Amino acid sequence: MAIGTWFMNNGPISNWYRNLHQAPWSPPGFVFGIAWTAIMICFSIYLGKQFTKGNGIKLTRIFLIQILLNVSWNYVFFNQHFVFLGLIIIALLTALIFYYFFKLSNKTGNYRFLLLPYMIWLCIATSLNLYILIHN
Repeated sequence: MAIGTWFMNNGPISNWYRNLHQAPWSPPGFVFGIAWTAIMICFSIYLGKQFTKGNGIKLTRIFLIQILLNVSWNYVFFNQHFVFLGLIIIALLTALIFYYFFKLSNKTGNYRFLLLPYMIWLCIATSLNLYILIHN
């Protein structure tokens, strides 16, 4: 999500982020870009399958919410340093992606498993955000 990257003020390579007390399981900064690239490729393929199955209007609305949450977390957390609000946003984003997986994927078959990297990464990111909130 290029827009999110633009809003995050150097994100995981910023001085602010690097100087925080981070969780022992925090990945190195370069992993974020690699992970998000892979996640968005998988998510795009999943969404393509979803749209071909006739889930258009409802999916479009939920997708727009997902974009809003994803981009706003980058801005709120990395740019504005509002860690608690970031935790709320990322928890909502995580819940939404789980909603995709469990409630919206009944017509996509095994394509739903393309959401697993996103789900796993968001669980890790949520735990990192929580750790930073508690330890800083």
